[in-house]
Amino acid sequence: MKHVNELMNIKNRVAVVTGGAGHIGSAICDALAESGADIVIIDCNTELCSKKCVQLNHDYDVQALPLVMDLADEKKLRKVPEKILKQFNSIDILVNCAALVGTSSLKGWGVEFVEQDVDTWRLALEINLTAPFILTQACSEALIKSQHGSVINIGSIYGINGPDMQIYEGTTMGNPAAYAASKGGLVQLTRWLATVLAPHVRANTITLGGVYRSQPEKFHSKYVKKTPMQRMATEEDIKGAALFLASDLSAYVTGQNLVVDGGFTVW
Repeated sequence: MKHVNELMNIKNRVAVVTGGAGHIGSAICDALAESGADIVIIDCNTELCSKKCVQLNHDYDVQALPLVMDLADEKKLRKVPEKILKQFNSIDILVNCAALVGTSSLKGWGVEFVEQDVDTWRLALEINLTAPFILTQACSEALIKSQHGSVINIGSIYGINGPDMQIYEGTTMGNPAAYAASKGGLVQLTRWLATVLAPHVRANTITLGGVYRSQPEKFHSKYVKKTPMQRMATEEDIKGAALFLASDLSAYVTGQNLVVDGGFTVW
């Protein structure tokens, strides 16, 4: 029987992380690099993507490859495996983390339902759901060959629960239907992949609760009141879950939704 340290060791495996230059994706990259994986970051921000790769190489002595692209560009997404395999021998882990979370400046996003924009709806589904489908499909052959293939989709509590709009009262924040629908679809896509790619590749979701980033106090206090752990999440809270699902610690786990939300959805 293997020791736990052996099971969690992913040295010489290659992890592809979309949105790896963002807050959550960056923490996932750190977790996997700390455990020995080489990292490929797919992100639309050239500067942040390059900086993160430099940091990973410096801090963890792993190889890190930046791939800058728009996740809505299907042709470029389908060429990702070819680009990766020019530098690495395998693709072992795929983390679909990138997502359109929107801002108040995005047309028809954080507004009342009747004002939500259909073009923004389509864009959210394109980035949050269609891109993971395309990229997983493109990488599937390499993931199967890996013999350690693991797909991890990053979901949201609003992909499994309806929103309590009372916690948004008195703020400019909103809760778009497109975000919820795309994340709900991602959870079901995970289940579908888990059966279709088995037994060679595992597929799981991590559903993360709200992450604290200086939200308005009116929102923060109401959110915390609804959370048994009495705080919002931090990026660090996802690291253990990501390593668990990426490594052989979870070798017999597939099709599952690991909810990391401090108990927010337990009520």
